[in-house]
Amino acid sequence: MDKIGVLSIQYNPILGDKSGNLEKVEEIINQYSDSKLDLVVLPEFFSTGICDKSFINEPEDVNGGETIKEVQKMSKRYNTNIIAGSVITLVDGKRYNTSFAVNRSGETIAKYNKIHLYDFGGGNEDKYITRGNEIVIADFDFGKVGMSVCFDIKFPMHFKKLIQQGAEIITAPAGWVTLSAFSEKVKSDFIKTWQGMNMCRASETLTYFVSANLVGLAGKELYCVGNSMICDPLGAVVAGADTYESGIYAELDMSVVRDFKKLYPIAEME
Repeated sequence: MDKIGVLSIQYNPILGDKSGNLEKVEEIINQYSDSKLDLVVLPEFFSTGICDKSFINEPEDVNGGETIKEVQKMSKRYNTNIIAGSVITLVDGKRYNTSFAVNRSGETIAKYNKIHLYDFGGGNEDKYITRGNEIVIADFDFGKVGMSVCFDIKFPMHFKKLIQQGAEIITAPAGWVTLSAFSEKVKSDFIKTWQGMNMCRASETLTYFVSANLVGLAGKELYCVGNSMICDPLGAVVAGADTYESGIYAELDMSVVRDFKKLYPIAEME
C-alpha cells in the first residue's frame, strides 16, 4: 500500500466529559467517512481534556478502559487504524500517560507510555504520572508508525530511535499549551515554536510527521495552541490547522519515505 489517507483531529474537549468528547471525535471522523481513511490521529487527553481530576480519580485500566473500547468500535466502524492520542492508565498502582495504537479490526496492537513529562512553567505532570521507558513502533497494515506524545517533541534523540526501529510515519498527539493570561505576541511565539518543531522533526527523520493538538481554553489558565500539522519528509506542511476545531486530511505517498530511506540512510548514521 503506497498511498494512504491520514486524518488528524484537533478539538477542545469538555473537561472530564468522556462520553461527550468521544461523540465529538466520532462526529469529526464521520465528516471524512467518504475519504480514504487509513490512519486517524487523536490528541493527547482527547477524552478528558487536561483535567487533574481525571488524572487522579478516573484513570483507565491497563487496556484503556471504556475510552479505548469506544475507540476500538470506531476503528471497526470506519475501517481505519487509530492512534488514540493518550489516556491516563493505572498499572500496578502507577499512572501513565498512554497512547494506544488500534488497528482496523479493533485490536490494540501497541501502547506507548509517554517518556518526557511536562514539569516546567507550572506543569505538574510528574506529580501524578510515571514516565515510560520504552520506544514503541506500531506495525499497521500500511507501514510502521513511531509513537510519541506532546513534550517528547523537544527531544530529537527520541525520534532518532524511532527511525532506527523503522518508523515511516511519526505521530505526535499533543496538548501543547501556554498560559491564557499571556499576550497575543507570546501566544503567537508559542505557535511558531510548535510549528517549527513539527517541520524539523519531519525533515531530520525523513518521515511523515503527524501531530494532533488540543485547541482553545483548558480551564481558566491554559490556552491550547492548536495548529496540528501533517508534514512531509522534507518538512513541508502538507496540511495544517489553525486555532479552531477541525480535522486535517492528506493522502500520503509512502514510497516517498521508502525512497528517501534508501537515498539517505540517516537511521544508520551517528
